[in-house]
Amino acid sequence: MTGVEIDLVVSDSLKALEYYEKIFDIERVEVSDFPKGENEVIFSLYGVRFHMLDENPKFELIAPSQDDPKTIWFNVIVPDIKDTYTKAMELGCIEVQAVTDLPDYGISNAMFIDPFGYLWMLHQVYKEVSHEERLKLWEEKRDSM
Repeated sequence: MTGVEIDLVVSDSLKALEYYEKIFDIERVEVSDFPKGENEVIFSLYGVRFHMLDENPKFELIAPSQDDPKTIWFNVIVPDIKDTYTKAMELGCIEVQAVTDLPDYGISNAMFIDPFGYLWMLHQVYKEVSHEERLKLWEEKRDSM
């Protein structure tokens, strides 16, 4: 077997799974049911496999927190950014960047930190803009700064 998955440590993987299911269209793959500190969850989000493990210092599994987030984020392209972002805010996520329209680039994006200390970026793509076009737009904007 070959493949790639994103692994992350959270304070409580069962609680995190229920939380993420309220924001995203999650497909459960494997979910254990052990005491807190021993659980793991595997789920798929738009075809990407995530593997969450309970925080367990005995095994050097330390979760980030909202006060000490890690410099990694998950970038999720969603069909309706305002709906997804609203769900996250209603569930108590911390706003990093509100929904921001970037019409020249054909996208909107937003960022938030969840209660488990992870940073999420949302994108909604309205139109395809080529890599070359994005480079040209950036150069033009950079030169006018």
